[in-house]
Amino acid sequence: MLRQTRYVFIALGMLLWFSEAASEESSVDLEQLHNKIQQLEAELKQARQALAEAEELAVQQEQALAEFNDRDADIQFGPLRVGGAMRANFAIGDYPETGAASRAVEDGGNFALDTFRVNFDYADGPYIGKVEYRWYNGYNFLHTGWLGYQFDAKRQLQLGVNRVPFGPGPYGVSQSWFFDQHYYLGLADDMDLGVKYHHENGDWKWDIAYYLADEGTYTGASKDSARYSYDVVNESGDGYEERNQFNVRGIYQFEFHNILTDLGMSMQYGELASRGRQSDGEHYAASVHMVNKWTNFTLASQLTYYRFDVSASQPLGTDKLVQMGAYDFPSTAAAEAWLPAISLSYYYETPQLPWLDYVIPYIEYSVLMKTESSFNDSALATLGAAWGSGNWFIYTDLSTSNGNEFIGGDEAFGDRLGSNQDDDWQTRFNINFGYYF
Repeated sequence: MLRQTRYVFIALGMLLWFSEAASEESSVDLEQLHNKIQQLEAELKQARQALAEAEELAVQQEQALAEFNDRDADIQFGPLRVGGAMRANFAIGDYPETGAASRAVEDGGNFALDTFRVNFDYADGPYIGKVEYRWYNGYNFLHTGWLGYQFDAKRQLQLGVNRVPFGPGPYGVSQSWFFDQHYYLGLADDMDLGVKYHHENGDWKWDIAYYLADEGTYTGASKDSARYSYDVVNESGDGYEERNQFNVRGIYQFEFHNILTDLGMSMQYGELASRGRQSDGEHYAASVHMVNKWTNFTLASQLTYYRFDVSASQPLGTDKLVQMGAYDFPSTAAAEAWLPAISLSYYYETPQLPWLDYVIPYIEYSVLMKTESSFNDSALATLGAAWGSGNWFIYTDLSTSNGNEFIGGDEAFGDRLGSNQDDDWQTRFNINFGYYF
């Protein structure tokens, strides 16, 4: 009996040992399977990310070819694409009835050729580049000229005359032909000579840039103002020139209640090299900006503070003004100011109209609020629409301003962004016809 009991205990012990071993082996198998699943999920995630980056890179390389890279009329030479544009302009408004280019209300307005431009866009693998040259009536200049490298879908380098990263986008908040007041202070669509690095990280987009100098002056009647974008210019020969400028811009993108928002900040600092008896100066600007998109609506807003530290012994004879120039014409601007701007637009496709692809109506307002109490502020308001049809792009704008060089033509011309002595509201209706090829 004792022997049988002992055999029973031995059998139970062996059974327990086998069950524990089987349990441990099963646990090991489950753990290995779980680890394998995690490894496969990680590899799948990496593959998806690599595919997304490759698709985004392809899109960016296509966009780098040209602003209108889908035009059938472009000429392709391997990785080089050649295009351009011809534009004509009609203007009528508050202008004096003197001179051959009179655009007064009484004489029915003025119609003239505006721009002829040629574009060269290069894309060969990671190597990219862009050159644009423009001709106007009596002057011409280089608009863009850079070579670059596309490291991947989220990193790009440009070297040469490229667009300065300041503000919410390439043209600030504006959709109109006139832009907003930021442009006339060199704080939107500004081209300078230097190097720019673009990097995207998650929901952030970063731009870091260094500019040795402005884009320079080209062929025209002025000494230093035959250029596209507004800069501090040395029109007298012993004034200031822009040197050693640094830019940083960060934009964070998020979505809230179906509203896609780009919230950003831009900062700029640069030197003003003296070419006369005055001491060197400096300039800096800081801006917060936001773009909200809901369905087809776009609301863009921006608030900027800028200052030019210049000497009262400069050729202008004051430290309250700075010499600016563009389009072969020098002008003056307040050396310090706040600049709010806002724009509301709506994108509307028109498949029901065979002669029109889309229309973008917009309304915009910006004002230069100067810190000098003896200066009048300078505001600009525009109501208009952009019309797209094939290779045609047309602006129709009704603009009114009490301080913009392109609106009106009475006294104090050239100082409307400066002291703005007249402080007189004037109006201009403008149609710009553009054919892009």
